[in-house]
Amino acid sequence: MSKLRSIVLLALVTPAIVTYDASRSVLNPVAEIGAAVDDASTRIVDNLRAGRHLGFDTYAYPGDNAMRAWRSAEAPYEWVGYYLPSTPCHKGESWSGKRASLTDMGWGLAVIYVGQQVWSGSPRQKVVKTRWVTKRVKQTRLVKGKIVRGKRMKSRRVTRYVNKKVPVKVVTYARAQPGQSCSTHLVSAARGRKDANDAIAKASIEGFARGTVIFLDIERMDRVPNAMRDYYKAWTERVLEDGTYRPGYYAHSFNAKLIYRDVAGEFVDAGRIEQPPFWIASGRGFSEDKQPHEVGHDFAKVWQGILDVVQTHNGVRLPIDVNVAAVRSPSASEFVTAD
Repeated sequence: MSKLRSIVLLALVTPAIVTYDASRSVLNPVAEIGAAVDDASTRIVDNLRAGRHLGFDTYAYPGDNAMRAWRSAEAPYEWVGYYLPSTPCHKGESWSGKRASLTDMGWGLAVIYVGQQVWSGSPRQKVVKTRWVTKRVKQTRLVKGKIVRGKRMKSRRVTRYVNKKVPVKVVTYARAQPGQSCSTHLVSAARGRKDANDAIAKASIEGFARGTVIFLDIERMDRVPNAMRDYYKAWTERVLEDGTYRPGYYAHSFNAKLIYRDVAGEFVDAGRIEQPPFWIASGRGFSEDKQPHEVGHDFAKVWQGILDVVQTHNGVRLPIDVNVAAVRSPSASEFVTAD
């Protein structure tokens, strides 16, 4: 896109909950518990002013008991990533059917759809092979003339057609193996629309309300192939066209500006005035007391800054990624619509 078209962002103001130093053990002595409560009381005021909301994501559903334990006043997290089941590049189904239970516990949610990825190489990678094929070819040979009365008659050329095997260079494009649903070679605009329909259907089956934001997971790329740009733009166009849900994006900071420009154009073309919601991954400069836009992108509404850590709350240990959001439930409709 030659230039970024302007988009209006509708501001939101929502309350926040307690943040907590996750390095502390849940099995503190009484004196430390009292200190933690005093510290939490101070942080409540800070968070109400700042509008910071901590959340976490983890690959598999931890279980109802674990999620209840982590929703206590002692734990710092208000929301959790919710992986839609059996998506192209996330085959797990452990989160399926857990929406109502999580919301009843008081959890905010960030709905994630893991679509096609550029894991290696390039989509539709060109492959040149040599094949031997049988072709009917022209064959010409020289036939010497006969000697008549001591003189040689003129030579002549004789042409005939014969079947012969010849080498031929054939250009093909790598394709996904039969039955695969997650492959570099499936990245295309057509697949973007197909996966958008899949995301809409899965979110509907899980019971998510109209207006819920679905974050398309786009993992880090050293280079963004045109086929991938076609993929996520087509995905965006289809979700906007359907109108049931709102498209959002999980992207690495390295690729975020390009993806934002591309999808912002799709929003404008669809007549939408809200800013595309972005969940940015970057460990640089992250702190749990920072605002999402401090990742370095004004359009960031969620910042994922700590990956693959293990934390314990109320005696329950979980492997998680740590995030901070601008609102307490990143996929809720109020994320992009003012009250």
